[in-house]
Parts: sequence; C-alpha cells; structure tokens
Amino acid sequence: MDPAMQTMIDNLKKNTGLSLEEWIEIVNKKAFPKFNEGVNWLKQEHGLGHGYANLIMYSAKQEAAPPTTEDEQIAAQYAGKEHFRPIFDQLHQALIAFGDDVEVAPKKANVSYRRKKQVALLTPATKTRFEIGLNVKGQGDQGVLRAITKANAMCSHQIDLAGVEDISPEVMDWLRKSYELAG
Repeated sequence: MDPAMQTMIDNLKKNTGLSLEEWIEIVNKKAFPKFNEGVNWLKQEHGLGHGYANLIMYSAKQEAAPPTTEDEQIAAQYAGKEHFRPIFDQLHQALIAFGDDVEVAPKKANVSYRRKKQVALLTPATKTRFEIGLNVKGQGDQGVLRAITKANAMCSHQIDLAGVEDISPEVMDWLRKSYELAG
C-alpha cells in the first residue's frame, strides 16, 4: 500500500474517532448511488475533509466490488444473450490458435484480441447481433465484411453474425487476415 494512504488510514481514527472499517459500514448503510454523493455527504454531515471523504468512499467501493475473474467478466457479457456464447467460444478458440502471441483482454462489453495491434473485438452487441470487429484497413465492403465509419473506432471493419452457423470459411479467413496484419 502507498505510504501516504496508509498514513491517512492511520490518522483517520485518531482525527475522527472512527476507523476506516467503521466509516465504510456507515456509508454502505446509506447506499449512495453515486460516488460524489457519498463524498459530499461525508463532508457536509460529518465535517470530513475531501481527502478523508474520498478515501472512505473509494475504500467502500473497492470492498463492495471485488475484481472479477476474466471468466466472470465474459459470463456477464452473455447474461440474457446466452445463445451467443457458442459463437464466442468457437471464435475465441480460433483466435488463440493462430499463435501464442495473442493477448486476450476481456472488458465490460466485449473481449479484445491483440498482437502488436488490435486483431479482433468480439461483442454480443444486441440480442440478435453478434459483432466481430477486425483491423483490415484498405479493404472495402466485401462479402460479410463491412467498413466501420465511426470516428475513433478500435477496428476498421465489422462482421455481424446471428448464429454459430454464420461462422463461415469467409469469416475465418478475415479473422486470419486481421491476425496477420496485426503482427
């Protein structure tokens, strides 16, 4: 732990009469929907300085939401979209089989695959559309491949799937091409 933070924690009880754990219990009972609401309440109702109020709310948030595993993050993406999980599983296996240099990074809404550059982004976008984002710059719309026109897009192209039966040899060829271009 950072020495400055530890000093704040040590001084919290001395200066307020309550330990960090006791403060966390107090703010958890209030169940603030927004972080800043809790900070402001601690400052206004208890006369705490911003540093202590921020420390308490940050600690309460960390305690309430322990980090999830990659498997849990992926499972959460498919809650209500379980029918897309076989698509993800098949594409995931194909992507990691391309080479041992593929970095897999689950996010809240998708799973990113990278080498030196972005290879693919697998996203259960809606209940009826699964998106594969790819980086194959210089390609126009071709077959299942569609250019992405959004600014700041992580990928240059997208393939939409409705079911596992849509994973065609053409889809697999585009995945391989994106992998090769990202090296």
